Amino acid sequence: MDVVHLNQKQLAARWNISEATLERWRSVGIGPKFLKLCGRVAYRQVDIEAYEESCLQISTSQSVAEHAQSS
Repeated sequence: MDVVHLNQKQLAARWNISEATLERWRSVGIGPKFLKLCGRVAYRQVDIEAYEESCLQISTSQSVAEHAQSS
């Protein structure tokens, strides 16, 4: 199984956000897990997809996970 990585620029483009936003998220500990290798930041595809899954919403007040727990 090949592990796919995205750099900061690629993830910012994927989500249509600025690279500065990703930098700020890392500094405050939010967003997807990331690797820091030799001073370079990389995001594993599986971590990006896990984070996206955790952000899924079914309404403005309830996440998919909350909905599943209440069912």
